[in-house]
Amino acid sequence: MYEIVTIEDTVRIPPNKFDQPLEETAVEMLNKKYVGKVDKKMGILITVTEILEHDTGRVVIGDGSAFYHVTFNSLFFKPVLHEVVDGEVIEIIEFGAFVRIGPLDGLVHVSQITDDFISYDEKGGKLQAKESTKTLDASDYVRSRIVAVSMKGNTTNDCKIGLTMRQPNLGRFEWIQAEKSKKKT
Repeated sequence: MYEIVTIEDTVRIPPNKFDQPLEETAVEMLNKKYVGKVDKKMGILITVTEILEHDTGRVVIGDGSAFYHVTFNSLFFKPVLHEVVDGEVIEIIEFGAFVRIGPLDGLVHVSQITDDFISYDEKGGKLQAKESTKTLDASDYVRSRIVAVSMKGNTTNDCKIGLTMRQPNLGRFEWIQAEKSKKKT
């Protein structure tokens, strides 16, 4: 889930940026500091969107930079348990598929792709169902449900997301369409 969050912080503006507009520079410096950072309550900071307020700033002796207390809006992504998400399969491996959902990749284990037995086709680099004609390749678009979330550490590399596609109206988009067409007839 994406969410706009209002935050207060102090931002350091170096002297070589004094001639630039304060709000643009503050957004740039805050993005350098926070983008990609993980907060367990709020999620992953995607970007600082705007500066809402700032004070007149102060210069610290020996540094030369100006420090401003700012209030700003930022965009966060937080994976929520049981949330249905759309994403692109970015990698197929022997035990499942990695799906890009927002700024993170989630894993769909082979046991969570369909009710059918799934085998890995190493030559074709895809997952193939045994009883049906269903296949899953890199670059396929899928709908899945988040079944596990681990947000340990402060970077996106420390986040783990488990996904399932074994429920109705989940899976590769073509499978969902075929199932809907089948029900209409």
